[in-house]
Parts: sequence; C-alpha cells; structure tokens
Amino acid sequence: MIKLKIMRKLIAQQWLSIDGFAADSKDTTAFFEYPKYNEGWEEDQLQLMKNIDTILLGATTYKMFLDYWPDVDPNKEAVGPALNSTPKIVFSKTLKEVPWGDWDPATVVAEDAVNYVKELKDQPGKDIILWGSLTVCRALAAHNLFDEYHITLAPAFVGKGMRFLPDDKEWLDMELVKSKTYTTGVLSLVYRPRSKQ
Repeated sequence: MIKLKIMRKLIAQQWLSIDGFAADSKDTTAFFEYPKYNEGWEEDQLQLMKNIDTILLGATTYKMFLDYWPDVDPNKEAVGPALNSTPKIVFSKTLKEVPWGDWDPATVVAEDAVNYVKELKDQPGKDIILWGSLTVCRALAAHNLFDEYHITLAPAFVGKGMRFLPDDKEWLDMELVKSKTYTTGVLSLVYRPRSKQ
C-alpha cells in the first residue's frame, strides 16, 4: 500500500489595519494592541497551537516577544505556556544566541530563510507558523511558500506604514476558508491560495 506524503502547512499569521498595514509609519503596532481582543480570542489561538510544532520569527519580532512572553502570567495569557514550550527558529545574521527566559532557547538560523523553510516543510511534523517578522514574511511570500494566511484585522486605519507582502508580489487568487468577528470589531480571516489546492 502506497502512503501519501502529507506536507506540513506553513502559516503566516499577521495583524493588519483595515487599510492593510502591518505596522504604522512609526514602525509600531499600537493599532492592534487596542482594543484588546475579546473573550474567545485566546481559545481560538490555543486551538491553532495544537497543530503547530514550530514557530518562525525574524530578529526584530524575536526581541519584541522576548520582552514579554517568556515570563508572562498564564492566568493573563492562556496561550503563553503553549507558545513558550513550542520550538522556535529565529532568522538572523547578527544574533548568535537566542535565549527564551527559563524555557528552551530558540534556534538561530543565519542561512537563507527561503531554502531553509523549503527543507523544513519537507520534514515530518505538525504545521509551522510565522508571526510578524515582516522581512522574513516578504521573502517567503515572494516564493509562494505559505499555505495559509491568517489575517487578524484591527478596527483601525493607519494611513501609511509597512505592509507584510513585497510590493512586487504578483496577483494571487485566494479562497476564504474561515472567518470570525469578535465583539470588539476585530475580524479573523483565514485565506488559502487557490494554487495550493
């Protein structure tokens, strides 16, 4: 009997303003820090994390996460233990060590993210998720490596800022496979490239 190889999914989870920016003109993400996500958000994230065994981060997002997540109170952030215990890969040509508080350290990768992730997707395992990390995200998106885009839309316009896709990204037809509206006005959207089906 021939066993079909099931390739693990690569997911980009990005928080965007209504006008499509992942960071504002000051390179901050204050627009999605308020309003806070309402009840149900953490439960949804915990459900997602059950199918994730690798987290990808760029150097800047790693530093942001390091300041908050390793010591987070699980009573305030229920997703904390799952996030902290999941193996992480940090793409950086400057960082030599990537500790994670009292948890297992992340793995730093200085080589090209595109080739590394292509090989990673071929290895057995659960799904892989990338949070933020706009430089890495653009590189992977340019090579159509993402199997799903999980977009969390904040109820705010920022006017100008940084986008999470490269400016020269070719047109890509997407299928909406899941959506949810939270009472705060935050909208969660899951898209899958039709070419991946």
